[in-house]
Amino acid sequence: MTESNAGERLSIARLIMMPALITLAVSLLRLMGELEHWSKVLFNPTAGGGAAIVGITWLAFIFGVYFALKLAGAGQGPASTGKAIGFAVLGFLLVFAGVFLAFGPKPAFPGKMVVGLLVMAVGGAVPFISWPVLAKALAAYGYAARIPVAVIMFFAIRGNWGTHYDVLPPDYTGPTSFWGEYLAIGLLPQLVFWVAFTITTGSLFGSVASAVAHRGKAAAHATS
Repeated sequence: MTESNAGERLSIARLIMMPALITLAVSLLRLMGELEHWSKVLFNPTAGGGAAIVGITWLAFIFGVYFALKLAGAGQGPASTGKAIGFAVLGFLLVFAGVFLAFGPKPAFPGKMVVGLLVMAVGGAVPFISWPVLAKALAAYGYAARIPVAVIMFFAIRGNWGTHYDVLPPDYTGPTSFWGEYLAIGLLPQLVFWVAFTITTGSLFGSVASAVAHRGKAAAHATS
């Protein structure tokens, strides 16, 4: 499958608009559920969120598939789905290598968080090599999804709301000032790690879905 100029008519802004609105609604529902102390299975207020069912992490997989199929259908598929999958896996591995480097106890050296964040950013950039238009859509969606969360975290940390947006991890050893905490657990993770995570996982699931859909069409044509 190859990208075509005709596919340029598919606006990235229009493509991500409804997914971004859905994601914002889920984020606000999550916040309300935690503030109102609803079911912890659905709305877990502990540090990290405890993989609560109501959350936006899962949406990266779903919308990655949605964006990929829409773009491929508009003639903007990758030159090679195999390469798209491979580069998505590579990017994913780099993102999580950056996580361990930035937040793991070892190795310990000055500036390790900055280096780790840079590795995450590089991981998020890798899928642009093989399917740039999908990576661009996922990056735009990632920021549309995560900027509101960063805003929520600002007020949650400031007000000590007792939600997963402001509760410190049990092994937290970072800055204790408001701005230090916000940068360490709020702004930087949301705008670097979570966006890179969205790009790589969305690219992986989207590329696999595109490959399956393409094979299905090829098989249908072969038997017709």
